[in-house]
Amino acid sequence: MMENMEEGWWIHTPTKAPHLLNPVVLAYIGDSVFELLVRQYLVSQPNHKLHHLHKHATQFVSAKAQCALLEKWQPFLTEEEKDIAKRGRNAKSGTPPKNADTADYRQATALECLVGYLYYAKRSERLRELMAIAFNELTEGEEPIKEEDR
Repeated sequence: MMENMEEGWWIHTPTKAPHLLNPVVLAYIGDSVFELLVRQYLVSQPNHKLHHLHKHATQFVSAKAQCALLEKWQPFLTEEEKDIAKRGRNAKSGTPPKNADTADYRQATALECLVGYLYYAKRSERLRELMAIAFNELTEGEEPIKEEDR
C-alpha cells in the first residue's frame, strides 16, 4: 500500500497492524531502521571519513552494543514496549552470527523488534527519544521520560 511521502518515511505499509506482525519480521525492518538512524546521526557529526563512520557505526549496530543499549533503555520503556521487546527476544530468529554471543544476539533481536514496531506504529517521536538516549544527546537538565511518567 503506497502512502504519501509527505506523511513520513513510510512508503509501503504492512498488511497487518504492527502488534500483529511476527516479531522476527519487526526485527527485520527494525534492523534497517536502527542502522539508518545510526548512520544519520554519524553523518550529522563533523568527521565524515568513511573509516571513521564505519568504525563508529559498529559501536552501535553489533549484537553486543545493541544488547547494552536495550539494557540502557529498560528504565524508560513502557510496559507495551517491554512486551514487544520480550516477544522479539523470545522469537526463533535463526542462528546467531559466529562473532555474537547467543544471549546478546537475542537481546539485539529484541531491540530491533522494538524499533521495527515503533517504526510501523509511526511513533517517530518515541524513536527520537530512545535514540537521543542512545547517542547521549539529552540537553543539560533534560531527563528522558521514564515509564512511570508516561
